Amino acid sequence: MPLQTQAAALIRANLEQIAAGQKASLVEIGSLTQQQLADINQHRAVRGPNPICTEVVFIGRHIYQSRTEKDGYTIDDVIEQISNAMRSNSLVLDTIKMTAMENPNLRADRYGNKVKDRAGFECAARHPRPELFSVIPKGDWIKLPKKKGHSSGNGP
Repeated sequence: MPLQTQAAALIRANLEQIAAGQKASLVEIGSLTQQQLADINQHRAVRGPNPICTEVVFIGRHIYQSRTEKDGYTIDDVIEQISNAMRSNSLVLDTIKMTAMENPNLRADRYGNKVKDRAGFECAARHPRPELFSVIPKGDWIKLPKKKGHSSGNGP
């Protein structure tokens, strides 16, 4: 399995530190399968970047801001999204915008949606290790109410 046994606890600790206004540390949370790695490196070779390795690292600031502050998901929701997106059956997507993979199986979330969880990786900053930078529950049409006290960062 691509996520380590302790990955959920490491992810939770980082997201809770970020929620408390603290800086989270870079942690190793898992690895890509050999097929996922080969597919990602094949896509990257077309564009010229250096290949990555299997070890996936995580900080979580962007994920926290996007999924928790902006979209209203709980940390438990985000951990579930990450766990599902990082499964060994997730397929690498051929996209120009980002290095990504998506679980092809629909997952019923707790809000009435059937989603395909997509993981987005930042592959340059921590090279050769990909950083799990984003997770997107594709198909989350039923939106959560916005949390009070959180700004979207778009105000003056």
